[in-house]
Amino acid sequence: MVEMLDEKKFDVELNLLALRIPREHCKLATRVLNGYLLDKPRVKPVTEDPTSDKNRYMILSEKIQNPDLSEIPISKVDKLKELFEIQVVPYSFTLGYSYWSADHILKQILPTGVEVPSSFETIGHIAHLNINDELLPYKDVIAKVIYDKNYPRIKTIVNKVGAISNEFRVPKFEILAGDDNLVTEVKQYGAVFKLDYGLVYWNSRLEHEHIRLISKFQAGDIVCDMFAGIGPFAIPAAQKGCRVYANDLNPDSIRYLEINAKINKVANLVRAYNSDARKFISSVMEVPSNKVDSPESNTAISNTSDKGMQSTSQKESGSIEGSMEEIPDKNGARCESNEQLKAKEDANSAAVKRRSENLSEESKSADCTDICMPERKKRVLNKHVGGSQPFVAKPWEHIDHVIMNLPASALEFLDALGGLIDKKHWKGSLPWIHCYCFMRSTETEDLIKAKAEAALGASIRDPVFYRVRDVAPNKAMYCLSFRLPEEACIAANDDDKDKNALGD
Repeated sequence: MVEMLDEKKFDVELNLLALRIPREHCKLATRVLNGYLLDKPRVKPVTEDPTSDKNRYMILSEKIQNPDLSEIPISKVDKLKELFEIQVVPYSFTLGYSYWSADHILKQILPTGVEVPSSFETIGHIAHLNINDELLPYKDVIAKVIYDKNYPRIKTIVNKVGAISNEFRVPKFEILAGDDNLVTEVKQYGAVFKLDYGLVYWNSRLEHEHIRLISKFQAGDIVCDMFAGIGPFAIPAAQKGCRVYANDLNPDSIRYLEINAKINKVANLVRAYNSDARKFISSVMEVPSNKVDSPESNTAISNTSDKGMQSTSQKESGSIEGSMEEIPDKNGARCESNEQLKAKEDANSAAVKRRSENLSEESKSADCTDICMPERKKRVLNKHVGGSQPFVAKPWEHIDHVIMNLPASALEFLDALGGLIDKKHWKGSLPWIHCYCFMRSTETEDLIKAKAEAALGASIRDPVFYRVRDVAPNKAMYCLSFRLPEEACIAANDDDKDKNALGD
């Protein structure tokens, strides 16, 4: 329905008065006439005199209607007369479509009583609209106005089509205006994220949450990101010096995760997996049969050039275990095998100390506005320490954080953490679990805690609930953080099982 937009209908002609003033007196005259000159956003009250370059026009306010300037105090007029001969001239100009804001134009177009779209999500050069059913007949004109008013910052306007039905939870979009290009780049907290918005999930509104959670991590921490996407947690964690095991079921997400790890120069600190989350965490935490081999990721991201960059991730149907042989990439570079990677890790791991930051300083029901941030909002969350650090980790001995950012169903995946840790090999404190979930207005923190405990099969002590954002009038996104209970995850060794059997 773009044809209904007649740009000429928004033209407003202003017939005003102006003073012709010698250019050398403009600054003083502007001070004298303060409050009596035209005051409109983006319109300068001083403009060129079309008849002489020695003069300027000073456009008077709309409230000045008489050529004798009777609406201006006589003292001000006399002060100007001392400087130059006052010449009052008519001045007309038109405020057209390009002048008015998108909100102003849409209010003129849309039916009375219809809510005007007031905001949209920006993803690089893409604007994502959420047009409700009432506004669907006007979607094209809405897109055109938003495109016109935001170009060139915005080059593509999209709208979500239908409900999300695919297993990767990626919406389907229709392009309403601009370029047919959904590949873009987003910058957050000093990191660059490349993505195809039509193939992977991304939510720019979660930037604050990414910063908040990563601020809890320390350099050297080992992080397991079970639903990593393109890396909004994994990349900044690696930039901070964490070793990150990052998994996602969507192969396109893993492909862009690999790309982003290279772009941000942390490929050596990120291991990418393309698998079901349960299979991923089970494989990473499994103690090697010979107690030497480390779990192999689908992708040990190598430091090859971007030109030859490729995903070496196995498909979901394949085994999460990596090949034990060296496999050349497209550039001829050799991807190291499990044994080679493990040998390097062993050479560097002797002095590695594990630690996990205590999260107890957060209140049990923290609000988004309570987060402590520096006086100057840091665009770079921390100094990038990725560099050439080796990936030194034995996750079956220790991990510090598990991120479960799939709020629609992450609680259901907590059962995957049961029985994963073998106390014969574990060192240090148990990991922090950061499980995202939705909470409706009719639900309580105790109810969510009960659901988490039912999945874990154990009681959660001192849970920390953090309200991330409202996603609907009666629905909010939360992050539930807690220390993994020992009874939920420590696998009994064979001797303990025998003793228990005898005791029974």
